[in-house]
Parts: sequence; C-alpha cells; structure tokens
Amino acid sequence: MINLESRLENIEDQFINIDEYLCKHNFTLAGNWDYKHGYMDKRLDEERMVWLRIPFHVTKGSLDGECGGCKATVKLGRPFVFKYIYNTGTDKHAAPHLLGALFDQFQPPLDDDAPLDDMWVQHARGVLREVEMGYMD
Repeated sequence: MINLESRLENIEDQFINIDEYLCKHNFTLAGNWDYKHGYMDKRLDEERMVWLRIPFHVTKGSLDGECGGCKATVKLGRPFVFKYIYNTGTDKHAAPHLLGALFDQFQPPLDDDAPLDDMWVQHARGVLREVEMGYMD
C-alpha cells in the first residue's frame, strides 16, 4: 500500500454528491463499508488486483446503502494504491458455516498488500489529478 497526497483529502460534502462525482470516474463504494466509514474504489488493472482507494468517514448522519447514503456528510481521507493478489480457484476444503446453508468456497488471498510497480503508483497519481481537476475547480 502506498499513500498518495491529494487535494481531495479532507474534503467534506454530502455522500451522495461525492458518490455521484466519483462514479463518473469509475469509482464504486467498496463492499466493506459501514454506517460510519467506507472506501471508494477504482480498479486500475483488468485482473482486478491493483486498486486506487479513497477512504472516508461520516461526520454527520449515518451512511445507508439503501438510498445512496441518504443525507450523510462524509470527509475524505488520504487516497492510497494497493495490490491484492488472490487465488483464482475454489477451496477444495471448503467447510459449511454454522448456519449450514452457505459455504466458504473462496481461498484466502495470496497477498493482500503485494509490492507495487512504480507504473501503478504513477497511474494512480494521474487518475487522482483528473478527479481533482473536476471536483476542485
């Protein structure tokens, strides 16, 4: 993981405005959000292993995925780029969960913070510049 300085850091706005704008730049709300914080992610490669991530935390209200964040106000954190190397097969030793109906069929990642080539860091910086220009101007 490599932190990237950005003029987006510390911007505070309604989540719906930030989400709408970042969506135009192919960012999506990462699945690991909760009512008080989350991440906006953009994949940088076709294999979905290199990601540009912008963290945020809720300063007013609470994030609600059902209505696009509703009236939550969020503050952006410092963006970072990371590489997530995962296994592509299924786990041959999958075990049922306690509830029995679901199976944990996916293998753990090989490396959830793999080293990055400088080209990905430069690419992420370029994406951030594009996003900053439209939002900051």
